[in-house]
Amino acid sequence: MDDQQTSVQPLHVLCVLGSGMDLDGVELAVRAIGGPFFSLDRDESRAEHDPRMPDAFAACLAELTFTDADWDAVADHDSVAYVLAKGGQEHAEHISERMLAVTAELFERWGATAVKSESSALAHSRDTWLALADAADAPEALRQAWVKRPILDEDVLYTCGMHLLGAPDVELQADGLLDVNRQGEWVELIDGLTGYLHTEARAAQIRDGEGFRLAEDAPRWVLRQQTCDRYPDDDIFFNPYGYWRLTPA
Repeated sequence: MDDQQTSVQPLHVLCVLGSGMDLDGVELAVRAIGGPFFSLDRDESRAEHDPRMPDAFAACLAELTFTDADWDAVADHDSVAYVLAKGGQEHAEHISERMLAVTAELFERWGATAVKSESSALAHSRDTWLALADAADAPEALRQAWVKRPILDEDVLYTCGMHLLGAPDVELQADGLLDVNRQGEWVELIDGLTGYLHTEARAAQIRDGEGFRLAEDAPRWVLRQQTCDRYPDDDIFFNPYGYWRLTPA
């Protein structure tokens, strides 16, 4: 990746809906639980209903985990807070863990009723967020919390959110991406590579053209390094660490 791209620091933005939230108290909690990288966006946070939120949450895969109570919370909210966190790649893991802790704190003590990540367009139910916060020391929980997948863009499937973990996102280019009977296969492959990129030190030494397979007897794929040209570098989804694209060997 070029210097301009790697100098961009990903920004965590959490959209928090609530009922009777005290924004002054929320700000204190965000700083106390999150730490020095965290703040409340006072310019965008409001003690009022935002009628756009039902559609916004629906666009963030909320239906995968939302209950009727979660949808009611979105419809009935009377306040919106935006939590921000930003730091370099070396702080990404810590920031993502603390953002889960902040989420749990706001749910349990400060009137939060629904939450979505603006930075990966991903929402979870209240119960799911709390379960992920309890498991925040597990890499799988961080990826489930912050990484949206699979997303279809013409002839590739891709992820969004690995920038929040300090790692490249993943693309998959293959025949049969629209075959619903193979969706589990594609998700397993994408998850295998995102897990490797997130947790293995060797991932930093991958070179363009290397092979990847889920197991010794699994199909071999070729890795191609891509810059992030899907989004401009000032977009919240922009990944300064680029993509690794899986292509058939």
